[in-house]
Amino acid sequence: MTTIMDIRNLTKNFPGDNDMLQVLEGVSFSIQPQEFVCIVGPSGCGKSTLLRLLDGLLRPSSGEIIFEGKPLQGPKQRIGFVFQEANLMPWRTTIENIILPLELKGLPREVFFERAQSMIELVGLKSFEAMYPRDLSGGMAQRVAIARALISEPDVLLLDEPFGALDALTRERMGSELIRVWKARKVTVLMVTHSIDEAVLLSDRVLVLSRRPASVCLNLPISLPRPRKLEMTHTQAFGKLAGKIREGIQSS
Repeated sequence: MTTIMDIRNLTKNFPGDNDMLQVLEGVSFSIQPQEFVCIVGPSGCGKSTLLRLLDGLLRPSSGEIIFEGKPLQGPKQRIGFVFQEANLMPWRTTIENIILPLELKGLPREVFFERAQSMIELVGLKSFEAMYPRDLSGGMAQRVAIARALISEPDVLLLDEPFGALDALTRERMGSELIRVWKARKVTVLMVTHSIDEAVLLSDRVLVLSRRPASVCLNLPISLPRPRKLEMTHTQAFGKLAGKIREGIQSS
């Protein structure tokens, strides 16, 4: 099966006070088109660093990233990124924040406003178009950030703990919304999360990173049938998968 992204023996070092700090070492895996993959691991192991490498925001110390058959040399329009914080511009309304990537491309306003309206409906923000970030809840702000990342129609969407600052109930709702958007847009998703249950509930596959310097210590397919509901977290099959991931993190 053709892959959309191949990560080959990826290593990343950062300068330290007295020596180089090695964050990633020999990270290798592949992603299939339209696959939903979650990345988990111990705190501080380099999950966010890995996403920034996959987006082209950072350059690897060694190894390579092959995106759609070619080496990734820097940021690509075909790769969208949603950070832990929504990072919305406070002086711009919901729709103005969403259309920003298209404005930067210089596209005609009639083109990007039509596309923005489609995104607003997709992420459930209809009637909130004229509101400013200060008037939005945390979940709504993250919806705006996801719509902004999707408006350029990327092939891959990278999400760095996008629901980490939300309360438990909002986080659950946002997870369901993300799956709905993923199915509608047919985009490939790589999502960093600290929640094992969230990873099992959302993804097709879970990658577990070891402690720093991190490598992939577990590559676990999630064979649970879709659609998945929250009640599934209480089943034996779900618990077995979550237990394997927890064991992988603890033994890394």
